[in-house]
Amino acid sequence: MGNFFGKGSSKYSCDTDIVVKVKTGDKKGAGTDANVQISFVNEKGDVSAPHSLDVLWRNDFEAGSLDDFEIKNMADFGHIVAIDIWRDTAGLLDDWYVEWVAVDQLKHEVNSVFPIHRWIPANKKLRIKEFDVFLPQDESNCEQRQNELDNKKKVYERAIKIDGWLPQVKDLPSDEKFSNDYMWDILSLKAELVLHMKFKGALSGKWKNFDEIFSIYNATLEKPLGSETWKDDEAFGLQRLNHCNPNQIRRCDKIPDNIAVTEEMLQPLLEGYKIEDAIKDEKLYYIDYKILQELPCANNRIVAAPIALFFVNKEGKLLPVAIQLFQEPSENNPVFLPTDDQYTWLLAKMWFNNADASFHQTCTHLGYTHLIMEPIAVATHRSLSPSHPMFRLLAPHFLYLLAINSRGLSFLISPGGWVDKCMTIGCSGMFNLVVRQLGNWRMDTHGTLPNDLKERGVDGKVLQNYYYRDDALLMYNAIKNYVSEVAISFYNTPDKVINDQELQEWAHTLSAPPSEGGTGVPGVPGGGKFQSVEEVAQVITSIIFMGSVAHAACNFSQYDDYGFPPNYPAFLQGMPITDKKPRTENDINQTLPPKDVTLDTLLITRLLSMQGTRPLGDFEVKYLFDPASEKALQNFRKELNEVATIIDERNKTRPVPYKYLHPDRVPNSITI
Repeated sequence: MGNFFGKGSSKYSCDTDIVVKVKTGDKKGAGTDANVQISFVNEKGDVSAPHSLDVLWRNDFEAGSLDDFEIKNMADFGHIVAIDIWRDTAGLLDDWYVEWVAVDQLKHEVNSVFPIHRWIPANKKLRIKEFDVFLPQDESNCEQRQNELDNKKKVYERAIKIDGWLPQVKDLPSDEKFSNDYMWDILSLKAELVLHMKFKGALSGKWKNFDEIFSIYNATLEKPLGSETWKDDEAFGLQRLNHCNPNQIRRCDKIPDNIAVTEEMLQPLLEGYKIEDAIKDEKLYYIDYKILQELPCANNRIVAAPIALFFVNKEGKLLPVAIQLFQEPSENNPVFLPTDDQYTWLLAKMWFNNADASFHQTCTHLGYTHLIMEPIAVATHRSLSPSHPMFRLLAPHFLYLLAINSRGLSFLISPGGWVDKCMTIGCSGMFNLVVRQLGNWRMDTHGTLPNDLKERGVDGKVLQNYYYRDDALLMYNAIKNYVSEVAISFYNTPDKVINDQELQEWAHTLSAPPSEGGTGVPGVPGGGKFQSVEEVAQVITSIIFMGSVAHAACNFSQYDDYGFPPNYPAFLQGMPITDKKPRTENDINQTLPPKDVTLDTLLITRLLSMQGTRPLGDFEVKYLFDPASEKALQNFRKELNEVATIIDERNKTRPVPYKYLHPDRVPNSITI
């Protein structure tokens, strides 16, 4: 209990027997003007007289506040194992949300904590036991627990808002809205950037040359990483491994059927290897965006559906060796090579990156993190009591998720919004692509990092400089160790898993199709029924990883990628090139997005790349306080510190440090 009370009690008067500390939640409307009372329950079940929590001339219970109250001249009551807490309806604002109550029995030097994380109902006692973390089969206050779950089902209703998508929350609950301390201040940032761009005269028209683009960067809008390296093939290869879309590269076990490469074509690029031998030695890799074929885009724009081959050279560098922009080989769909005209090859890479960016924003970012996590969060609220240990384990990793999804969908992905204006595919393409790809995603492969790496054939040592893979595995294992330690402390026998009705309902809800009231998440370990603690830990590890590490990898590198338009263009003008004739720098300029689109792209990606919440393991709101979970959290933080040291050492020798998955940079949840 050292987190709540300092050593000694000298600050309190000699007749003070108990100090009660109350943490009011940092939510809109969380503070109260009501009168609050508390009673204590000892180990024998005796209930004390009620005590008023009030300090004269102090405005108690403000949102986000921590208040302490002295209770004096109380007879020896024994160890306090539960509290009853309630309020009346006095004052204009009587609603009240409490995070926790801590009780210090000064004379006995005994501290107890009572996690609440609930709205306190009016004129009704809420009983909370010490640590408030119990499996349903161990619950003694079953009626209160069931009433809370029934109410949460009403608050967290589900709805299919877009045909083919997974369920989302029907209406954003007030509990999920941004706190008073965390506001997405987009207007002030946009005003600052607009003033800067106006000063540079860069609000409309086309770019004249690259120097004009470079002139917009300053202390407010620093040069993105890709602005210096965008022409280099080595940098293009590293984009596949370590930038915002690092989970699409695959080992090539055979040349994809639809790319018209030949031995003669690739011979100058494979350092003497024949194609068959390069495949045998795991030197060839590929990305195939067949899923983008004939994708309907906004305003009849065209996005490529490319296939690209990559070769690991003798220095261990991944280099592009062939790009075909559409699926069917033809005279108007040639294979572009590094040996082609310089600007023709640059345009081929830009159109490939335009397709890659379309997949990144739609699937890797929106689909695999935001949209997958939302129905999981809703199912967790509907199935698991606030007192359930697995709810308390997961809750910090859902913070602001539903709020940012609600705001993002209305602001960025609405008709005429940022996606329509600044991405080639627009909203129509994005909605369609989400439907196409969600059917291919599975939690036990794509949502489980070691399985995903193995399935793509990139878990070996030949593919070097894959910093995302190497650092993400460290983070994944740290999360898994933490989750397993907590889960095993509650499920020390298989029957506790099997007999946990709330847990089994959660498993069923995650797996069942939406038509049966489920979330429809494919590939949930256990298939809708958990038999072991290992299955429980695996699911929770995947969920926490997706909401923290996976999102960090695809989100916080966005400005470094998108911030220089030629490097990773979300929007390109005109049509993908269909021949290999020589081009000029002016052809590049004519293809780039106009200045106003560039401004909005820089604004949004700069904003999205900013971290506004605490790093993993340093929870904005703490839910677990029992000794076993406290020990697991200490071990988790220790392991994350070790991971940080390893990544720091790795970055000293990496040509380009990989910073996006450093434990200091990975938030607990999707908050932006």
